[in-house]
Amino acid sequence: MTNPTYEFTRAITRRPASSITDGLRAEDIGTPDLDKMLAAHADYVTALKSTGAEVIELPPLEAFPDAVFVEDTALCLPKGAVLMRPGAPSRLGEVAEMAPTLLQCYDEVREIKGPGFIEGGDILVTEREILVGRSARTDAAGVAELAEIVSDWGHSLREVFTPEGVLHFKTDCSLMDGETILSTKRLDASGCFEGYRVLHVAEGEEAAANAIRYNNLVLMAADFPRTAEMLDREGFEVVQISNTECAKLDGGMSCLSLRF
Repeated sequence: MTNPTYEFTRAITRRPASSITDGLRAEDIGTPDLDKMLAAHADYVTALKSTGAEVIELPPLEAFPDAVFVEDTALCLPKGAVLMRPGAPSRLGEVAEMAPTLLQCYDEVREIKGPGFIEGGDILVTEREILVGRSARTDAAGVAELAEIVSDWGHSLREVFTPEGVLHFKTDCSLMDGETILSTKRLDASGCFEGYRVLHVAEGEEAAANAIRYNNLVLMAADFPRTAEMLDREGFEVVQISNTECAKLDGGMSCLSLRF
């Protein structure tokens, strides 16, 4: 049986545009270098393809500096996709740009109509439920609208809360397998992962928590040696990818693809 939560046959990515230097950021830690970002993005796509998956590579969108972070535009589930409604006004147009691709991939595509907001970076799909973190980009009305849509497809949704000062729920966690979640200690302390096996990222390596399990691989940001070593010890096959440029825009491994 295929495991729906981390076994995938396809992914959608979008190449970074030169306008990426104008991307949103919580704090300014430097301007992203487009060439370095393109190189890291190519490594990321190569890693996804190495698992045998088909990767749909969309062209850059100059009008939307953050469009490389495709995960925020939609939620892809086995029975259908849901177009999101980003909480950052400058990103609303990215959803319309993603819609045609998803309509080619799915028989059923629904959308969050509002007035609420919700971004894919706040959604963690596990075997037993969909966890949605309320954040600066995802509000109660957005969560409620998504809950109604996914219940039609047999999913239960649970609302949780993203720590203060953390952009997205998945900034601080990722799914490693059916029972295991990689998390920062600060997020796990909220009690939101009760009943799961939780692996903590190493102290000072909080940014390593945004990883993805994609088929046999765990793709994680490079430069977090203790977390990588721990995952290796736990039996995961880790691929480290440079994230120095995406990190300047609060982005990480999960943000860069839609997986289904």
